[in-house]
Amino acid sequence: MSGRGRGSPRSPEGGGRGVRSRQPIDGRGGRGGDMGGARSGRGDEMAAAAVLGPGPLRVGFVGAGRMAEAIAQGFIRAGKVEAQHILASAPSDRNLCHFQALGCQTTHSNQEVLQSCLLVFFATKPHVLPAVLAEVASVVTTEHILVSVTAGVSLSTLEELLPPTTRVLRVSPNLPCLVQEGSVVMARGRHAGSSEAKLLQTLLEACGQCEEVPEAHMDIHTGLSGSGVAFVCTFSEALAEGAIKMGMPSGLAHRIVAQTLLGTAKMLQQKEQHPAQLRTDVCTPGGTTIYGLHALEQGGLRAATMSAVEAATCRARELSRK
Repeated sequence: MSGRGRGSPRSPEGGGRGVRSRQPIDGRGGRGGDMGGARSGRGDEMAAAAVLGPGPLRVGFVGAGRMAEAIAQGFIRAGKVEAQHILASAPSDRNLCHFQALGCQTTHSNQEVLQSCLLVFFATKPHVLPAVLAEVASVVTTEHILVSVTAGVSLSTLEELLPPTTRVLRVSPNLPCLVQEGSVVMARGRHAGSSEAKLLQTLLEACGQCEEVPEAHMDIHTGLSGSGVAFVCTFSEALAEGAIKMGMPSGLAHRIVAQTLLGTAKMLQQKEQHPAQLRTDVCTPGGTTIYGLHALEQGGLRAATMSAVEAATCRARELSRK
């Protein structure tokens, strides 16, 4: 292993080759306190110091797509990481401009990310990740915590591609992380302990709900929550189209459906009720809801939905075996 990465990673502000810095263009990004999260960020930095050593928490992203941007944006908005302490790499400027708009540092060098940051998220396409890990392996040290956001790549595969004893974790987020209402699950590798898992969980709670699960549940989460966003959108579209068919304007119908889904989700979370109980509360004998539910049962909604989750999970498992 190369000795280049063994010392304290150099600061992104140091202006290494290929790094470009830009100040935040609005009040959402930037220096931690803009969203009232300064106290939270300070506590997170103390927790990070216990795991990664003293100094400000620096977070790297290898890959700068929508999910990487969503995670970085969550960290910044919650005040958990300062924008200037985030460094993202990508082959071209196409996605890096979004990180620059947040006030983050950017580079075209993947190795530079590892040399500058001890906590690094890999958010590449699955077929690209092995080559990327081979490229950066020489600068990985025992101080690093490496987190894969890439679907379908197991912890054992990640550990095989990296130096021995590397601390590795897997994360499965979903698209609502873009609005800090995501569902995220994480699993740790053999050399990542509870302190690393706790640090990562605390940070990722800026993107929504985050729970640690056995790795076997990661592909199920992909089928349930990752793909589930599309399933819910399909149901949302169908609800609105039912109202449109009955004469309601399209825009109004879609707004009402979105609010109905949001309100229902909040009730399920806050009341901690089983969905069947809430459904029963809405139904009255001979009323409109039971008639509508009967139509859904005739159409096979339950079986179709269960089959959709099963099919998406099976496909995720197939991809994991490739």
